[in-house]
Amino acid sequence: MTRSGAQGMTDHAGIPLTHGRPRVNGVDLHYATGGNGDAVVLIHGVPKTMFFWRHVIPLLTPHYTVVAVDLRGFGSSGRPATGYDTGTLAADIAALMAALGHDRYRVVGEDWGAAVAYAVAAFHRPHVVQLVFQETRLPGLPVPDLGPLAAEDPRTGWHRSFFGLPHYPELLMAGRERAFWTYFMRRIMWDPSAYTEADEDEYTRGLEETGGNHAVFELYRATETDAAQNRPEFAVPLECPVLAVGGRAYLAAEPGEQMARVAAKVTPVVIERAGHNIPLEQPDELGRCYLDFFRTAED
Repeated sequence: MTRSGAQGMTDHAGIPLTHGRPRVNGVDLHYATGGNGDAVVLIHGVPKTMFFWRHVIPLLTPHYTVVAVDLRGFGSSGRPATGYDTGTLAADIAALMAALGHDRYRVVGEDWGAAVAYAVAAFHRPHVVQLVFQETRLPGLPVPDLGPLAAEDPRTGWHRSFFGLPHYPELLMAGRERAFWTYFMRRIMWDPSAYTEADEDEYTRGLEETGGNHAVFELYRATETDAAQNRPEFAVPLECPVLAVGGRAYLAAEPGEQMARVAAKVTPVVIERAGHNIPLEQPDELGRCYLDFFRTAED
């Protein structure tokens, strides 16, 4: 059943998006779609849902058919025990887009969704027109030295070590999802107030449902699998154009530096007055960057 936050999402004209939940690649995958034109699929990160894109979608729908998706284990999608490596998650997306009749499409991902988006572009190359890789580090690539950071700054990777442990994160997180993730999400933003009560409600609701925490931590536990899957693809750089986006107050130029290692045509962009959650902090500027980039494939 579609949850309330996602139900309220609209296109540029205020028309509610159309929702579906087909079974693809062995999982019931929830999507919402609206607009007209060539297809763009939006992939969220952790601990989010498609609701994270609600401010950006109306900027795209006048020009493109937008497909926002809840990754398996998140939102209103199915919550199987396994399948949280980025290769499988990418296969989910490719199967969904095929089921919707989209043979060629643009892929936009942020945070863990960007790692999934890279996997779509790498493992399903004939179908991807352009890739947006936003605010993440790609499994399999080295992590740069960012200099001294506060010990609990997520850029140190402390949370990756914790979340990757078996069993303990689920035991410790149960019943504390709202407090933990609200602090975590605001800690990594330039403008913490952009993470609103509606965001708190949406993501906490999903995490508290059966299997919600498990899906988050299984993503992290699959990191070494992701890296092993990705490394052979690095030898053949992506040919589709890539927009690499960072928030000045978080990863900044790092996404561009990462994509320069694995793709032939990379346009790096750093969004000012933004941290990790750019679609909440600077949606208008982000939407303009997307549209400018998308139009380069139409010239």
